[in-house]
Amino acid sequence: MLEREMMNLLDVCYDKALQGVLPGEKSIEELAEDYLYKSSSKKKAIDDLIGYQTLLCGTNGFITGLGGLLVLPVAIPTNILSTIYIQLRMIAAIAYINGYDIYSDQVRTIAYACLTGSSATKVLKNVGIKIGEKVVINVIKKIPVEVLVKINQQVGFRLVTKFGQKGLVNFGKMMPLVGGVVGGVFDTGMTLTIGNIAKKVFSE
Repeated sequence: MLEREMMNLLDVCYDKALQGVLPGEKSIEELAEDYLYKSSSKKKAIDDLIGYQTLLCGTNGFITGLGGLLVLPVAIPTNILSTIYIQLRMIAAIAYINGYDIYSDQVRTIAYACLTGSSATKVLKNVGIKIGEKVVINVIKKIPVEVLVKINQQVGFRLVTKFGQKGLVNFGKMMPLVGGVVGGVFDTGMTLTIGNIAKKVFSE
């Protein structure tokens, strides 16, 4: 997969993630409001959201990894697509809960950066955004287009590498059952990391 194809995939997934694609699936606004309604605070709502989406991604990684080598050509694209979709819904919901405009180019681009996990810190630092500091709404709102382009270039490269078929995680998926465990553990850990990064970046 080329970097350009990865960015096109992210754009499609993000648009679908905001509205929901499954029958009866809630929009991001409805999903976020549901968590807010059931929680005593925004922080609790976000933590509960991350917890459930992490479980969802881990289950997805386990199921798509069960078939082993025989279904690998099909399972990898399916797992990548569904994982990105679930993680983008989580990130967008976190941004919405804390008052960000999830339809803006700035929030979309920063959401993509969050998908790189622990690398997001370096990606954003390269354009002058430090996750360790308080990143407020006004900072993200004012990110110029040329900076968004630079972020997307870095994100595309890192995600192509991350989801590359030569990775150790995909090698582990060649073994039935073991592949399910490997996929589930990897997706669980990565989704939890991404959720915590998003929580820091899209701070209230």
